[in-house]
Amino acid sequence: MKYVIGVDLGTSAVKVLLVDRQGTIRATASRPYPLFHERSGYSEQNPEDWVRETKTALAELVRTSGAAAADIEGISFSGQMHGLVLLDGEYRPIRNAILWNDTRTTEQCRNIEAALGEDLLAIARNPALEGFTLPKLLWVKRHEPANFEKAKLFLLPKDYVRLRLTGAAHMDLSDAAGTLLLDVREKRWSEEICRRLGIRQELCPPLVEAQQLVGTLLPDVANETGLRPETKVFAGGADNACGAVGSGILSAGSVMCSIGTSGVILAYEDDKDRDFGGKVHFFNHAKPDSYYAMGVTLSAGHSLNWFKETFAPNASFDELLQGVSAVPIGSKGLLYTPYLVGERTPHADSIIRGSFIGMDASHALSDFARAVMEGITFSLNESIDLFRNAGKQVGTVLSIGGGAKNETWLQMQADVFDAEVISLNNEQGPGMGAAMLAAAGCGWFDTLRECAQSFLSYGVSYQPDPDRVSAYRELFGIYKEVYSQTKTLNERLKSFRV
Repeated sequence: MKYVIGVDLGTSAVKVLLVDRQGTIRATASRPYPLFHERSGYSEQNPEDWVRETKTALAELVRTSGAAAADIEGISFSGQMHGLVLLDGEYRPIRNAILWNDTRTTEQCRNIEAALGEDLLAIARNPALEGFTLPKLLWVKRHEPANFEKAKLFLLPKDYVRLRLTGAAHMDLSDAAGTLLLDVREKRWSEEICRRLGIRQELCPPLVEAQQLVGTLLPDVANETGLRPETKVFAGGADNACGAVGSGILSAGSVMCSIGTSGVILAYEDDKDRDFGGKVHFFNHAKPDSYYAMGVTLSAGHSLNWFKETFAPNASFDELLQGVSAVPIGSKGLLYTPYLVGERTPHADSIIRGSFIGMDASHALSDFARAVMEGITFSLNESIDLFRNAGKQVGTVLSIGGGAKNETWLQMQADVFDAEVISLNNEQGPGMGAAMLAAAGCGWFDTLRECAQSFLSYGVSYQPDPDRVSAYRELFGIYKEVYSQTKTLNERLKSFRV
């Protein structure tokens, strides 16, 4: 039996999967590492923690699986996006990595907009947001000039781990697209962006496709992990791109709905010129010569978890949602907006906050629970609405994460999205996508689509009901008005927040 390994470098932990040629997961291992919040809005990690725990997890995987090292052919990676890892001339980190959820860079975002104007969207295809890498580089340049001058290269998190495993530095296109430094159409670093913002282009690493072979394991790494030095190492991709691969979002018309702490609507795209006006993210895919568009709801599963912990802390999620199916569409006139920490799509607004509207004394816990589920789904539907308005067909939506674990919610998604909704039987997210990149890279399959057909198994299909679609369409229209009606109120309330 032959195997590949998918490494998923997340924000709180690294998870590694051992996958055989049928797509069956034979073993897993996971190791956590700390986050550092030195000040409000700061979020950092020590890159050495990623390396240490990844090697420890790989060693545990090899040891507990019983698989012979000679049968493990390749490794690939999925990683948290946008995090800035600055390296000196000997590839040593100069400072802690600044992560995707660090929000200190608002001033730098405004500077990027002033310097580039409309050219930013024309080249990078995305607006300047605090999460991206370029604002972090500019923050270091402004506030830590000695570190900026010392820097010879920047990488993203998974790329640094791969560097330490192979000795070679690269960045794949799907992750590079999240830096704001990539010319997304031309698949090269933008000389224009670097020039206008004073970024030395030699800081940018060599670019590769996600499926590309970039080296083999260093002898000391092989010794520590129990793997062979000859094990092939493939570039891998950004977590959302790998999540798309691991869910089979690899052809026109395919859309993914992922409900975790945040929520993502991700659509495959093969038209590099499709214009969403910066209202959704537009990135290079992990599949060669393709792209994906993505909208984000910041508090998706977070909303439901907050609601449970605040109003029903002693109930399980199953108990909380038990009566939801009996509550009629619209939750008896109760509407929820999931803006607990602001919103991303279609409103890039850090000040807006959530609301329940329409409460009266007749409402019970189950009505509120359904309203939260509907509000999350409406927020996600705003991204689908943007896709359709830009000319994309949305016929089938693959649902993963927490929203795929409840039949009522799956049917709700089908009715709100007005699309067929299906789930995965063997959902493993970005880690499976990384394993699939390794499997295709090793030549097990000619294409990623062939790999998906072999590795992935789909569950029940939920079809939209015309009457419910009509009712939800009316309710969605009301939902979309809440943002504009509450925006000014939330701005006035900001000074009272503790």
